[in-house]
This record gives sequence, C-alpha cells and structure tokens, in this order.
Amino acid sequence: MASIMTNAAALTALQSLNATQKSLDTTQSRISTGYRVSQASDNAAYWSIATTMRSDNQAMSTVSDSLGLGASKVDTAYTGMNSAITTINAIQQKLTASYGQTDAAKEKTQVEIAALQAQLKGYADSATFSGTNMLSVSTASGTAADVKVVSAFNRTSAGAVSISTIDVKVESIKLYDSGAAPTAKGILDTARLGTTGAATTTAQAPTLGGPIVAGDTYSVASLAIFSGTTAASDAQISQMMTVVDAALKDMTTAATKLGAAKSSIDLQKTFTQSLMDSIDRGVGQLVDADMNKESTRLQALQVQQQLGVQALSIANGSSQSILSLFRG
Repeated sequence: MASIMTNAAALTALQSLNATQKSLDTTQSRISTGYRVSQASDNAAYWSIATTMRSDNQAMSTVSDSLGLGASKVDTAYTGMNSAITTINAIQQKLTASYGQTDAAKEKTQVEIAALQAQLKGYADSATFSGTNMLSVSTASGTAADVKVVSAFNRTSAGAVSISTIDVKVESIKLYDSGAAPTAKGILDTARLGTTGAATTTAQAPTLGGPIVAGDTYSVASLAIFSGTTAASDAQISQMMTVVDAALKDMTTAATKLGAAKSSIDLQKTFTQSLMDSIDRGVGQLVDADMNKESTRLQALQVQQQLGVQALSIANGSSQSILSLFRG
C-alpha cells in the first residue's frame, strides 16, 4: 500500500543501514585495537578472564625478575665459595709441606698461611650481591636467616593468591659468622677438635710446641704453626691438617647446595617464562581479533553501507512518485 503518512520501505532501509553502521563500527574498533573483546561490554566473561590473567602475567614478570636477582646472589656466593675451596687446598698444601721442617721453615710457612687466611676472609666478605652476603654474616641470634627467592605466583581455582619461594639455607653454607655464639659459627671460624675435625661448642686453644691435649681445638680462620717464638709440633700440624680437611668437606657440601639452588632457580625461571608465554597465547585466543577476517568483513560492510544508502534514497523517492499522481 502506497502511503504519504508512513514510508515503510524507508523505515526498513533505515533500520538496515543502522544495523550495518553498528556492525561497521564494531569491525573498525576491532581493527584499530586489535581486540575483539576490548571492554567488558563486548563479552563480560572473556574480558574478566583476560583481565585477571594479564594481572597474573604482570605478577609473574616480577617473579621472573626476582628469580634473576636470586640467581645472581647464589652465583656470587658460589663463586666466592669456589675460590675459598681453592685457597683452603693451598693451606692444606702448606701444612703438609711444613710437617717435619725446622722451626725457621715453619715460621716462613706461617707467613704464607696467614696470607691465605686473609685471602679466605676477603673472598667471603666480597661475595656480596645487592646487599646480600651468604658467606660472611653477623647474626645476633646465632642462626643466619635464609635467603628467600620468590619463585612463583599462584592462584587457586577459588581466586586465592599465594607466593612460593626457593630458600637458600645460609646457616649451612656460611664461612664466617662474627656475631654468632660459638655453637653457630661459620665453616671456617668454628672451633674444631684436632682429633676428628668435628665442630665443637667449646674452644680449647692448644699450646704450640707442647704435648697433644685431648680436647684441643683449631679453626681454619685462626690456626697457626708458628706464634711468637714457638713453632707447632708435627703432631699439632697433623691435627691442623685434620681440621682443614674437615672444613674442606663442609665447604664442598656447601658448594653443592649452592649449585643445586642455582639449578632450581634457573629451571624455575625458564618455566615461569614459558608459563607467561602460554598465558599470553591463551588470552589472545579469547580476546584477539582475527585481522584477516575483520578486514574482509570491513570491505563487505562498506559495500552494504553504500547499498543501504542507495536503498534509503530509493525508498524516500517513492513519496515523490505518489505526489506526481496529483499533478495535472
């Protein structure tokens, strides 16, 4: 029915054009942002998931940085420990060479041993990274605090978050502890029984050149084969060698622990990076726009828009056709 009051064709054409324009706006937004879900109104569920996962990824990026820092701290401690092991081997060689020597020779060897002991302390003191030193500490409580390396950011299915750490037990690897009680000194400054090399809570300094006394103790940090005008006896040097050997075993164990910690940190860092990449891919599957699809759709919608404008123009022209019927 032709009517001058209601142009149904024009209304239909206008609705179609509006729908095309809305689709065109959506497609242009996806192309400009690169996302098919860029805000909550696009898809509330996907937007919420993507926002949460992006937040988690940012937290894991911080974890990755922490792991890198932790790896550097452990590597620094390992380097210092490895150098100290080389030096303590040199001390053992000096003790072995002094066995059976004259007092004059022992006096000269003591100068070399003292230099090596100072070198040991220097290695421990300088093994510091970002303010953390695991080899030379000073603990008032007698127990060195663990070095905690943030290793993971966790989120449960209920949304609760937590942090995991890789703990380096400084108490078992420290070489010196200037503030600790005798029961918790470091590997090199702890008192050790001359008979077995075992650490002891009671220090009993030997009398150089005197007879062996049960309970005599030595520490690698302070042992001496010559003091003042007196040289150590060969029996005492033998006990010192036992003490140095025991300390060397403890240092080897400590180096192994540091190596294991470094390996764990490196593995966790690799895993964290892989997990971040996986989350990025997952978020992309949820919210990224398919640019090939959207560009093709854009061209189609632009054609539809042109046709819609023409259809609206034709529909509006139908009213003019009705008016022509009344012209003379």
